[in-house]
Amino acid sequence: MQLKIQQKKYYRLTAEGRSLWSRREKVRLPLDYRRILGIVDFDGHREVIASHLARFPKERVEEWLDEFEGLNLIEPGELPEEKTLPQLAEEKSPPPIEEEDREEFPPEASYADVSLTQMGVYVNHWRVANRAATTKSPGETLVLVVEDDPDQLALAMLRLTMARYPVKTADGVQALFKTLEQSLPDAILLDVMLPDGNGFDALAAIRRHPRYAHLPVVMVTSETAPESVSLGLELGCEGYITKPYAVNTLEYVLRYVLKQEVVPVAAAA
Repeated sequence: MQLKIQQKKYYRLTAEGRSLWSRREKVRLPLDYRRILGIVDFDGHREVIASHLARFPKERVEEWLDEFEGLNLIEPGELPEEKTLPQLAEEKSPPPIEEEDREEFPPEASYADVSLTQMGVYVNHWRVANRAATTKSPGETLVLVVEDDPDQLALAMLRLTMARYPVKTADGVQALFKTLEQSLPDAILLDVMLPDGNGFDALAAIRRHPRYAHLPVVMVTSETAPESVSLGLELGCEGYITKPYAVNTLEYVLRYVLKQEVVPVAAAA
């Protein structure tokens, strides 16, 4: 019975699957095959796989896994010992991303006919589209703000409390990880440059941990270079906000990401 439970949670490449994956440059391998084989080789936990393929409905990912198992390309494996968030962050191992997928990240994200890039906002629409809407109101939605700058932290707390969101805070990566071990927020606003680590590495660790793989994360940072924005979206953040941001930006993006009723665009802009 225990093996059946594990079979539903973790996959690994078979010898045939690994051979096919290793020859992918020489074999005309469909994009879907490369996606699945690459992610399973990276981390075979079903929740992690579904998170890294969040551009697709979870049901479709489950169907693909069943299909690949039927083709003897992947097989159920024993669930490995769960790594901690600090251990995952230390590995600094980004997930494999196919060039076709990377090229599809739009240079400009838009919503309701308003260019979000004019607001310094980028949204991972694929992740949001396949996320179930929260049943919580803003007043019931706990937001964890990870920020070490006192002025930026005070500003974020002011904007969030005005929007009725309850707030918890963490001043670094280790404080973020410790907070997550104690309780699970409904969303995270994560800075990049932190005194004890890097927000991108923290995000990568969160997306590799089955317990937090689907936790909504929005980067809030002064890192505005296109490659930084792309990196955040590729690692799996739901949104990317550049500083300084407008008065209602945090509320607007949180409501959009969590699929709560969105504030009027005119007020957000």
